[in-house]
Amino acid sequence: MIFLANTYVKASILFQEKQNDQVYLIKLKGKFTGKPGQFYMVKLPDSDLYLPRPLSICDLDKEGITFLYQRVGKGTSRMASYKKGDFLEVMGPLGQGFFPISADKKIALVGGGIGIAPFLFLAKQWKNSIDLYAGFKGEPYFLEYFKNNVDKITIATEDGSAGYKGYIIDVLEYNEYDLILCCGPNMMMKNLQKRIGDVPAQFSLESRMACGIGACLGCSVKTAKGMKRVCHEGPVFLGQEVIFDDED
Repeated sequence: MIFLANTYVKASILFQEKQNDQVYLIKLKGKFTGKPGQFYMVKLPDSDLYLPRPLSICDLDKEGITFLYQRVGKGTSRMASYKKGDFLEVMGPLGQGFFPISADKKIALVGGGIGIAPFLFLAKQWKNSIDLYAGFKGEPYFLEYFKNNVDKITIATEDGSAGYKGYIIDVLEYNEYDLILCCGPNMMMKNLQKRIGDVPAQFSLESRMACGIGACLGCSVKTAKGMKRVCHEGPVFLGQEVIFDDED
């Protein structure tokens, strides 16, 4: 079955793996398409009780599509109980992915927690210098999937359980890179934006979405070019373009 954007279709689960108490890796069967940085809306079948969830493409191959997600509410908690052969409903690919990158650029991928999700698909396609900086509150997860796809992995944990004790942006050597790609909590990206100055950057924003196709305007954010919809003009924006609120 081929999956089309703007239409929900059912897809069967090939596997679901628990990464820790809150994070799961799930793969759906089908002929999916998409680019690094794009996402799919995912919802539970035959249920109007839960809003669909936007999930970044974590990986994509001829068997299907993989998502890394966090169990944060009733909907994702129910999804975490699904098994091989169960079905989910998906719509995509949606949004604008990472902007084209010149092959001679040295890239830093900066992910905060579940924000590492969209970087695996990109790292697998990139053939030149690329490093991963991954920050977590506690014990790291999912990093083994990056080992053969990046040149270097730098880890920071807030509790000191692995790597540097503190925040990942504190150990990012941003002046060594031609481009920084970042995904994670708004506070992390806001602080990174202040530090990197004119170093080119692309930020993949996280936002709750109702429709995923730009109709409801519920995911709009401030940018230097006016209000933009994360689901339609984003989720990837130029780093210096995003205007973060004071409470972020």
